[in-house]
Amino acid sequence: MKKWVKKLFFGLGILLVIILLANFGLNIWLKTQLPKYIKNNTAYKVSYKKIEVDLLSGNILATKISVNSKNPQNTNLIGLQGTIDTLKISRFGIYDALFNKQISSSDLLLSKPNLNVILAKPVDDKTGKKRNPVRFENIRINDGNISIFRHTKQKFVSVQNLYLYVENLQLTEESVEDKLPVVFDRYYIKGKNFFIRPDNIYALRINSIKTSNGQMSIDNFQLVPVLDFDQFKKYYPKKNKLFQFNIKKIEFKDVVLKKNKVSLGNAVFYDPDLLVYTTNATPVKPKKSLNFELNLDNILLKNATVKIIKPNGNKLLYANELNAEISQLKFDKETRTEMIPVGYKDFKISGKDVLFSNHQDFTFGSIHLTPKKGEIRSVSITPNGTAQEKTSMDLVADYIGFNINKWDFVDKKMNLDVKDILLNRIKGKITAGTAKVKSTGKPDLNGIQFPILIRKVVLQHSDITYEKNNQPLSFIDLNATINDIQLVSKKDHSGIETKIHRYSLSTKSFVYKTQVYNMTADFLKLDQSNIKVTNFAMKPRVSRSQFIKMIPVERDLYDITANQITANGNWDLFSAQKSITASNVTIQNADANIFRSKIPKDDPKEKPLYSRMLRSIKIPMVVNHLILKDSKLEYEEDTPKSAGPGKLTFSNFNMNVANLNSAKMKGKPTKVDIKINCSFMNMAPLSVNWGFDVADQGDNFTISGRTTNLPATGINPFIRPYLHVTATGTIQEMLFNFRGNPKGLNGKFNLKHKDLKVAILDKENKEKKGFLTAIANLLVKTDSGKLPEDVDVEDVERDPTKSFFNLFWKGIEQGLKKTLIGINIDKAKKTADKTVSTVKNVKQDVKEMKESAKEIGQAMKKTPEEKDPQKSQQKGKSDKEKKGFLKGIFRKKEKPETE
Repeated sequence: MKKWVKKLFFGLGILLVIILLANFGLNIWLKTQLPKYIKNNTAYKVSYKKIEVDLLSGNILATKISVNSKNPQNTNLIGLQGTIDTLKISRFGIYDALFNKQISSSDLLLSKPNLNVILAKPVDDKTGKKRNPVRFENIRINDGNISIFRHTKQKFVSVQNLYLYVENLQLTEESVEDKLPVVFDRYYIKGKNFFIRPDNIYALRINSIKTSNGQMSIDNFQLVPVLDFDQFKKYYPKKNKLFQFNIKKIEFKDVVLKKNKVSLGNAVFYDPDLLVYTTNATPVKPKKSLNFELNLDNILLKNATVKIIKPNGNKLLYANELNAEISQLKFDKETRTEMIPVGYKDFKISGKDVLFSNHQDFTFGSIHLTPKKGEIRSVSITPNGTAQEKTSMDLVADYIGFNINKWDFVDKKMNLDVKDILLNRIKGKITAGTAKVKSTGKPDLNGIQFPILIRKVVLQHSDITYEKNNQPLSFIDLNATINDIQLVSKKDHSGIETKIHRYSLSTKSFVYKTQVYNMTADFLKLDQSNIKVTNFAMKPRVSRSQFIKMIPVERDLYDITANQITANGNWDLFSAQKSITASNVTIQNADANIFRSKIPKDDPKEKPLYSRMLRSIKIPMVVNHLILKDSKLEYEEDTPKSAGPGKLTFSNFNMNVANLNSAKMKGKPTKVDIKINCSFMNMAPLSVNWGFDVADQGDNFTISGRTTNLPATGINPFIRPYLHVTATGTIQEMLFNFRGNPKGLNGKFNLKHKDLKVAILDKENKEKKGFLTAIANLLVKTDSGKLPEDVDVEDVERDPTKSFFNLFWKGIEQGLKKTLIGINIDKAKKTADKTVSTVKNVKQDVKEMKESAKEIGQAMKKTPEEKDPQKSQQKGKSDKEKKGFLKGIFRKKEKPETE
């Protein structure tokens, strides 16, 4: 053997002997001097029964250890107090422990520890640096009772009968600041009576925890507030939620705690009970976002209960028997910036007796939700009286369901595509709010990817009433389908507008009640191109006398029925570019009565002509043909001086309005032509042609017409209440041709009549004045002969506060006066009045003469002896007076000339 080899072995042997001697000496020193050294050179008092140290490996074994801090008030060092039955440390960092005051080891075994640990401050008072005084790669605890306190002496963690094995455990105050009190790789844990207090508001209690083959089971998990609600509001006025959480049992496996990340799989929560109290405080946005990540492979909630309480003590949200199954749930840096701050692969949620309350209570008998569809049954929505000024609903529904094609978030924007929504048997009432909506600025729509698509909405067999201003609109057995709905942002970004491409609606009964009218229909069906209404009625809810008392100024009262109304064309009423284009609108068998009383004050507002009214319609509108068939129109007017209302009747009424428009559709003609054929007063045919151009800013119009063989008795219902006159005979032909504008009208009028006679009535229209009637008929020309020449209707001035028909009637009235009725009757009345006055004067003179003659006769019968002697002296004077009196009596008065 070579010399150098011998020397090497010899040196190694000497080194080994030295190490053995050193190790032996160290163990002797540790047994005899270590407690004294620790007492003199560290902050702790330590005693033990036996200790063994392997200098080469750094392994330490000690038994029956007792440890106490010399100065429990020193918060810059970890405080220790308690006993350990057995302590075994592998690869202990002796140098760090002696010189860096840091405890580090690859493995730590504590058998039956009974310890109180007070954590050091996370930042040293002298250096200002954060410290990490404890670092273990692996830790094992057998049957331990451990309590850990913060440096403020507040209990942080405690556990009893703890059996624990953890790889790469880290436990520091710094890790608490990161929201995780411990981090580790793999684990085994079993223990009882766990307590964790993460802050000054909550405490976490667990009855027991155990693991088996990577499966963890937690019994009776409780997160409870350490403050009552009043204390919470007092000491934390800026926080708006206080939580209380109880779970009967939790099971999961594969827990990973690493830095700020929590991961676990197949978590099952049995009978969780969540209670949340809310306040009116506005939550303060944290200056720094949570550096916290959560990954749950699969999570299952069984039979959960959720209660969220409003600040006033009422329920905001309640859910019973709630079950949820969520796969790949995660919360991380990417998801926390989304509109919904959690991500998932799939979920199923179901529950019973769900309640949500704002100014209304929404209750659902059952609810089932997935990312692709949802079902809600036994829905009830009722007002709770907390905001009566808002729109409210009092509804029930058997079923609400929906299917979703796509629902995800891309670039922090929600993308939603709904396949269909079904609402079945909704019954109840919607009441519009009275509060005026105040503009709060443009809404934030940055989180929405437009358009939002809803492919189809179906409403089935529903009875719904919508009420606004005490005027209910009711639909019985309402069925509706709306297709291709798009919700898009307005161009000015002031909100969302709706576009609807196809829709259909039908109802067996339609009722709309206003203050004055009750509008009904037996059947209503409409879509974007067709409308059909049967048995439409618009009936007054008040009598005429009641209506007159209700209105401050004169107004028409309508009583309208129609057997059928139909329309076809194309109308877009749900987009920004609204328009109406109808090829035909037909009204069949209408019966309309229009009553106007002149007893109320005149309405001082200007009444625009129809061309201006059509031009004021804001959307493009064209109706190629508006047709009224086989109908009846009555107009009644009552004045304070008239005895009953005057009536005009138009039966067998047929009207065709061509090109009814608003002059806003490019390329379409704007001239409106109206042709009317009817029976006037149920006696004579009447035809009218009426036209105007909606685009004409001057609002010029023309109207002409003709009626033949009209018995004069036919106009009696209208002229009798106003002129106190009736007529007999025949109006063989009446023609009129007027042109006008908002200022008035001019034109031609002609009248041919035969056997015309009039009767003048008293003011009550009950008795005929025979003498006046005789004189009037002497002045009225009975026959006009052949059709006379036209008379000019000139300068008929329009009262702008009156309707178009008032102006039209003034033109007819002037024509009648110039041809027959007005002038002749007025002349007859004047002549009759003067004649009556003359006759009255003659009758008075005759009466006076008879009385004078009677007195004279009596005076002449007396003798002188019968006379008084005193009076006889005055005889001469008396005779003279009598003679003068007689002369006066028989003096003739001049008669006035009569016309």
